[in-house]
Amino acid sequence: MFDSIEEALQDLKLGKPIIVVDDEDRENEGDLIAITDFMSEETINFMITHARGLVCAPISHALNDTLGLLPMTMNNQDPNKTAFTISIDHKDTTTGISAKERFMTVKALADNNVTLAQFNQPGHIFPLIAQQGGVLKRKGHTEACVDLAKLSGASETGVICEIIKDDGTMARRDDLVIYKENHDLKMITIDAIIDYIKSTKPLVTREAKVRMPTDFGTFQMYGYKEIYSDKEHVAYVKPYKGIPHIRIHSECLTGDVFHSKRCDCGKQLEEAMQHIDKHGGILLYLRQEGRGIGLINKLKAYEKIEAGMDTVEANHALGFGSDLRDYAVAASMLRDLGVHKVELLTNNPRKIDGLKRYGIEVIERIPHQFQSVDENKDYLETKKQKLGHLLKENLI
Repeated sequence: MFDSIEEALQDLKLGKPIIVVDDEDRENEGDLIAITDFMSEETINFMITHARGLVCAPISHALNDTLGLLPMTMNNQDPNKTAFTISIDHKDTTTGISAKERFMTVKALADNNVTLAQFNQPGHIFPLIAQQGGVLKRKGHTEACVDLAKLSGASETGVICEIIKDDGTMARRDDLVIYKENHDLKMITIDAIIDYIKSTKPLVTREAKVRMPTDFGTFQMYGYKEIYSDKEHVAYVKPYKGIPHIRIHSECLTGDVFHSKRCDCGKQLEEAMQHIDKHGGILLYLRQEGRGIGLINKLKAYEKIEAGMDTVEANHALGFGSDLRDYAVAASMLRDLGVHKVELLTNNPRKIDGLKRYGIEVIERIPHQFQSVDENKDYLETKKQKLGHLLKENLI
């Protein structure tokens, strides 16, 4: 049904539009997307004739810093917060509505020397400002278009248009498959763009490297900051030969610092530090408290557990998935450290799948389980039964 990002980028560079589909629980629609640097007047005409939606021109936040386009409204009530600006026409257009004149307007947006003085307002092209961070910050067609432009090596702008059926209703996924075949177009999802960026582009910057003596040995400690957020993570590295032993540990204030017996996190961290000191390798410490829901929500989940729920049911009762963690940042940190193959200390198959998803090869899984205590037996049993953790019954 869907094509690869590489195939989509190839068509975009040839000037062809592609179909980009968002989540079924979001707008649940497909947009035609084209990149302004490569497209032609015929592309606009195809959108008007065969897609029938509103022709919009996504631009990057940086491009609008130069242009200074103002929001269409100061009180954006759109549930998806689509960032419309006041519409525009190029000053050399007449009515501005024809395919030729709309193309003239969007083409001007891709000019490196573009200024607001080149446009009249209002007009017939609707610029949309993409959020900084692109689809990693907002899973919208606006951000998808700008990210695809960047991935194509083009100016940070493009054109999008919603696909509407002959009867006037929105084309949904099954309709889009037929549309794709009828018009010989590539089709991708926003989720696929996200995965592609996470697998191929740096997600962190290395900010510091220091010698760090600890109770478990002396390590090199690397400090990282996420490019698209304020989150900070660290890596503890011990010299190694061959394929390194790797432990990915998600922050657990209650377990790591205060030695809570509700979980096994503190024990796992200490044993991992000892293991890596002995064998060499890397421990990644990620700020993903409470399986990604945060400290306060984790404590609220504990309240639910005290009322009789298990750890998965508690997350669901609070409106969260059972495990919100993502390992793209871990993969990016490993790539920065020159690591592409690992032997992973884990009981969690999702960590293995998470690293593989973002291009890190897991050569071997090293079990990382320790004897339970009375206070965390139920927690560990739930992890085994509901989250698929590879735990031995005799240690629970």
